[in-house]
Amino acid sequence: MLQPRSLFLASAALCAALALIPEASAQIGTRFPSEKKVVTDPVTGVPLTFLTSTPHGDSKIYQTHHQWTSDGKWVIFRSQRVNSQAMAVNEETGDIVQVTEKGFTGMLCLADHSMSLYFLRSYSQSQGLTAEAPPAAPAAGAAPAAGGPRGGGLRGPAQIVRVDLAKLFADSAAHTLKGADAYEHVCGIIPVEMGAGGDMALDCTEDWAYFRVDRGEAAKHLPADAKIEGPFGPRNMGAGPSGLGRMNLKTGEVNFIVAVPFQIGHVQTNPWVPGEIVFCWETGGKAPQRTWTVMSDGTGLRPLYPEASYDWITHEAVITKDEVAIAILAHRKPGVPADDPWGISSTGEHPSGVGIVYLRTREMRIVGQVPIGNPGHSIWHVNGSPDGRWAVADDFQYRLWIIDRHTGEMALLADMGHKTTAADHIHPTFNADSTKIEIQSAMLSEDNRTLNICVVPVPKSWLDRTYSDKIQ
Repeated sequence: MLQPRSLFLASAALCAALALIPEASAQIGTRFPSEKKVVTDPVTGVPLTFLTSTPHGDSKIYQTHHQWTSDGKWVIFRSQRVNSQAMAVNEETGDIVQVTEKGFTGMLCLADHSMSLYFLRSYSQSQGLTAEAPPAAPAAGAAPAAGGPRGGGLRGPAQIVRVDLAKLFADSAAHTLKGADAYEHVCGIIPVEMGAGGDMALDCTEDWAYFRVDRGEAAKHLPADAKIEGPFGPRNMGAGPSGLGRMNLKTGEVNFIVAVPFQIGHVQTNPWVPGEIVFCWETGGKAPQRTWTVMSDGTGLRPLYPEASYDWITHEAVITKDEVAIAILAHRKPGVPADDPWGISSTGEHPSGVGIVYLRTREMRIVGQVPIGNPGHSIWHVNGSPDGRWAVADDFQYRLWIIDRHTGEMALLADMGHKTTAADHIHPTFNADSTKIEIQSAMLSEDNRTLNICVVPVPKSWLDRTYSDKIQ
């Protein structure tokens, strides 16, 4: 339940201190030449549009968040081209433009109805530190990685910053760039005691941003008799408490939303329903109860999909106004020892696959799974199209599958060289008009590890499909 505790904004002196973040090695708005390449997938024949194709440490925004700007023309991504800054690439021209200058922490959040980019900027970055590099490649046969947004809890105050992308792109194209302050606006400061983390999500109204709160602040809002969860699983993650907070992006007011007795991760919002939040119990693998939802006033806290002990649920993503896709894994063979640190789960002995949870009735349907005996073993990261027609998933061979939700047909959409040594998983995400999927892939990399940004189209033959439920 909401415990109304409005928190004061930081002092003007603190704001001034945070403003002294050093310049990066290239100015916001700097342009880089096109690297765009269209490569035919060697297995499926689908054209893969690589929007970046050089080894500069690129990675996409996490699959729970928007990837394209509101006009549908630019894809935002993270990059090491300039000291851990964010970039935009024009899907048509291939032009690359730097869209941050002073660093960012954690999630990049794109607005639905304006050309705005929001993110956290930590106090540590005022000391010259920058966003983290992409994670190490998972070992062969390892349990699924957390795969979430970069950055943990911040040990200092944090700004929430908005970038005016429309103005930035126009000035960059006209070669009339100004200083970063002409494009960046600090919406407010999150006080140090909240320990704000890199998980952040933007409300569809663009009035609020939601962020993870560290255990010190969260503990103040739990009932005295609450059972605090300890670490779960071999990665020593999941211990609580933690919580959620919010900032009014117009006034800078900061409030606490809710506390839970476990570690929160993957904070995301419903792009169609104001105030609806989805998050997870983050353990780095299986959790006792992975998926959760709550409203922004602290009401309605509940499990999203109540899982059984044998379920390994992961990588939830809001896909339509009323639906969330979840991955129910089946990547381990039957016969898991009873003392396995993840429990006897994900063995394929129970239903598994891409699950679609209906938020309003709490019903769930499984729409597809990698075939038994297929080298991909199991679906892993999932997403769905906003129009409700398609679901997508990657597998343990880092390949991309598509599912027709009307007919149940599932097909391999792209093999991409099945680069399982890649620095991260491919993390598919649909665009707003449900016609293409953005991924990250090491297909073009000589080291079989470095990622590039790639767009995969839904085949025209699938887009042209019409349906009839009449028996022929």
